[in-house]
Amino acid sequence: MNCPYCGHYDSKVIDSRDANEGIRRRRQCLSCGSRFTTYERLEPASLFVVKKDERREEFSRDKLLSGIRKACEKRPLPTGTIDKLVDDIETELFSLGKAEVPSVAIGDMVMERLKKLDHIAYIRFASVYREFTDITELKYAVDSLASNEAGVSAADGQLPLLPDDNLGKLALRDKGRMKRGLAKIRVKARRQR
Repeated sequence: MNCPYCGHYDSKVIDSRDANEGIRRRRQCLSCGSRFTTYERLEPASLFVVKKDERREEFSRDKLLSGIRKACEKRPLPTGTIDKLVDDIETELFSLGKAEVPSVAIGDMVMERLKKLDHIAYIRFASVYREFTDITELKYAVDSLASNEAGVSAADGQLPLLPDDNLGKLALRDKGRMKRGLAKIRVKARRQR
């Protein structure tokens, strides 16, 4: 293992531990003395993803991770949550024991887990994955999620998808103020003509 700091080719292992379907090793460079961590993971047999257009492409953990990170961008999720989610999906895919998996199955696994993890990330991912063509499809997805959320307690750690009644009343009050403000602007514009 080359040192990431000085590039020296040799290092010694200081500590080894089991971690997430692999081994975590703490190493020290024999040249500069810097310490770094490496992860060893068994590389499973190739898994191919069958796309919607029947193309086949090798499964890419990085591609899956990138897509989920985009959906979860700027969301208040604990560190490591996304990596754990990807690990779980990857483990489940390889445990199926199949050489090929349809992309739809992977997308459904992601959506199922994101729905439990964060509703906003779920809607973001669904809008791309389900290829919503208009706002009514998106509204239907949000409404079905909101109706399911009504039966779930707030203790699940989710931020509310829609505002509660008090926030709704405040929004209506602000909407009324905005209408009155627009009316004043229109009156001023007419006077200036």
